[in-house]
Amino acid sequence: MKNDIKCYGCKALVEDIPGTAHKYIGANQGCWNLYTEVLAKQYSEFNYPEDTQRLTVDTYAIQHPGVPSKQSIQSVNIHLMSLYWVLIKKLNGKEATKMIANVLDNKPSFEWLEPPFINGNLTIADILNARTKEEHEQLVKKWAEDVFDCWYHQHQTKIKALAEDNYKYN
Repeated sequence: MKNDIKCYGCKALVEDIPGTAHKYIGANQGCWNLYTEVLAKQYSEFNYPEDTQRLTVDTYAIQHPGVPSKQSIQSVNIHLMSLYWVLIKKLNGKEATKMIANVLDNKPSFEWLEPPFINGNLTIADILNARTKEEHEQLVKKWAEDVFDCWYHQHQTKIKALAEDNYKYN
């Protein structure tokens, strides 16, 4: 019988597996395994849109911000900007990915944004419960909106300024 623990990033109940999930993403190995399972499904099943994949990567990253370091600070800021562009500015996943590349080419300086106390009500574990492609896409969008809203409520001025200031690089 497996032991389950709460992921220290998203608080999902995940299998307690020894190991380091990622260099700067704050997730338990069991949670990281769920994330890679979702990504494998998205990349291997026919016709998952890039928008769904973009939302999955961005949402997972900001729901698992880690601890302050150069890499985690950049990750959270970039993924928050990407979600802003997709959810607020209505860019598609491909456009948001291009924006990220353009921003990173300019070697910006970012600051640590304190994670919200409640960092979403849905987790990567909820995404695995989807039974159909349509349900999966809807759950990913709902998850992205849920987690982004937690951050946006706390850091609206900073996120908007970051995204709008870097929008010009497109």
